Amino acid sequence: MDPLAAGDLLRELAPRVLGTLVRRYGDFAACEDAVGDALLDAAAQWPERGAPANPQGWLLTVATRRLTDHWRAESARRRREVTVAARGPVFSPGPDEDRSPDFDDTLTVLFLCCHPTLSESSQVALTLRAVGGLSTAEIARAFLVPETTMAQRISRAKHRIKAAGATFSLPAEPELAGRLRVVSHVLYLIFNEGYTATSGTELHRAELTGEAIRLTRMVHRTLPDDGEVAGLLALMVLTDARRPARTRPDGTLVPLAEQDRTRWDRDSIAEGVALINRTLARAPLGPYQVQAAIAAIHDEAASAADTDWPQILALYRILERLAENPVITLNHAVAAAMVHGPQTGLDMLASLASDDRIAGHHRLAAVRAHLLEIAGSSDAARVAYHEAARLTASLPERRYLEAKAAALS
Repeated sequence: MDPLAAGDLLRELAPRVLGTLVRRYGDFAACEDAVGDALLDAAAQWPERGAPANPQGWLLTVATRRLTDHWRAESARRRREVTVAARGPVFSPGPDEDRSPDFDDTLTVLFLCCHPTLSESSQVALTLRAVGGLSTAEIARAFLVPETTMAQRISRAKHRIKAAGATFSLPAEPELAGRLRVVSHVLYLIFNEGYTATSGTELHRAELTGEAIRLTRMVHRTLPDDGEVAGLLALMVLTDARRPARTRPDGTLVPLAEQDRTRWDRDSIAEGVALINRTLARAPLGPYQVQAAIAAIHDEAASAADTDWPQILALYRILERLAENPVITLNHAVAAAMVHGPQTGLDMLASLASDDRIAGHHRLAAVRAHLLEIAGSSDAARVAYHEAARLTASLPERRYLEAKAAALS
């Protein structure tokens, strides 16, 4: 079996097996460790021997054996070992594991990983580990922290879930809607970190954008009538469609206005546009849908000059009413500058200078530099570009901003 195909299959099956174990036996941390051991065995055996006829049943059997071994090794859990043994073998999925190809325990595991008692960083890390199928080492590399640090973060998250007494079930209404917003936000964070890494030598981290899109597709399949889930998926697909044109062969960043649009993924654009059009026609309007509509306008423009900025500006006004935050205001200022001139945008940026959420962020300085450059204030723009370069931890962005400053010298 091809190692890449085996990896894809294991990534898809891992959260299903984990969900089955947690639903049957509880103890998220022990079950997650057992599934991790089973995945290692499969990764070592399947490429050489081929996948078994029932891959999910194979993983479930191996993971259950690991779980039993774990309990056997702890004398304080002898009674639980007897209980597990009494429940009989689980060599193949039961009816509840085969209930639907589009619904499995993966969604419940995802909600568990996004438990409200966890910090945002822990929710992201645990989601990537338990649902995304990334190893602790891969997650650590993506977020540029030592593997031991990430292992500790994931371990603490699992124990915090256990201490909170979380049950393996989807939350009941009205909690479900609130938890779904958390899940969507975590997936959005994962995608954004992959699409424009906040630090390091690479602009993209494809393993993160790929996982974010895959997991959002899974949620959308399970909840097809949720407008914001559909909007989030459309936003990701439409944004990721531009990825092939965002860097030059040497890794240099290429801004949206200068990208070769023939390199954009037209199939992804068509998928995203169709998805957001269907969603806007039938679901209550939400922030992800509006952002997807903005992304669709950019993607459908034949050139930067053909972009419908007045429509984008109108959508940003709606978006600010739905979800006020400084990043939205920042992008709103750019749209306003494109329609009404750079000074309008600069006036809007002035209100962000005292907002602690973004005042020291490189994006604020970078947008200010861009608008000052358009306005013809070269000296002020050069200073702002240098400030933005100093503030960013991303090497590709720093090099781009320094080059913009140098061009104004």
